[in-house]
Amino acid sequence: MAEMAAARSNVYGLLATVFRAEPSAALLAGLKAPEFADVLGSLDLSLGEDFRDAPCEKLVDDLAIEFTRLFIGPGPHISPHESANIEHGNAMEATLWGPETVTVKTFIEGTGLEYDDSFTDMPDHISAELEFMQRLAAKEAETWAEPNEQLATNIQAIERRFLDEHLARWVFPFCEKVIERSELPFYRKFAEVTKGFLRYEGETLQARIAEAGNGKANPD
Repeated sequence: MAEMAAARSNVYGLLATVFRAEPSAALLAGLKAPEFADVLGSLDLSLGEDFRDAPCEKLVDDLAIEFTRLFIGPGPHISPHESANIEHGNAMEATLWGPETVTVKTFIEGTGLEYDDSFTDMPDHISAELEFMQRLAAKEAETWAEPNEQLATNIQAIERRFLDEHLARWVFPFCEKVIERSELPFYRKFAEVTKGFLRYEGETLQARIAEAGNGKANPD
């Protein structure tokens, strides 16, 4: 259970990094490294030969343009914020700093976590929500290893609630927009793996909670 939670934390962290900003040369070099191929393969993710063979300097420039076009603008773009992707009966009501922004901020701060002083985006940015899940899963891994099964199960319940109330409500259609509008495979592929991973989380989190509650889980 500890190993599983740590692995899940790593996936959330990777996805948060991908959607937080245009990729750095260091990130791209890491994704190109042979030892990372197994990690990508476990997620059924391949960025293709063009990505593998292209010089990092060119990829940095190309993906910076792609990131800006997709998520920042100017011009039509895909807002990576929950509040801008939730409609309340009228598409015109989906707007930045909507009620979801406040709800997400309250939820995260209610767990005792705080935003880093360097964080300047909104609390419901996709990278912030994914990073929140990364930190929860990392804490879950620690508590399984202690072991503290009750606390670990409580953290799983928080993860499940945040997934149901927030990520699962908007990230799937968000990823569909990314897949449709991407001109390069990088963000299209990561949008596909984000959908698949969150679907996996939704299907398995409740089962893990129930299993732990029945005393069947043995912390590592």
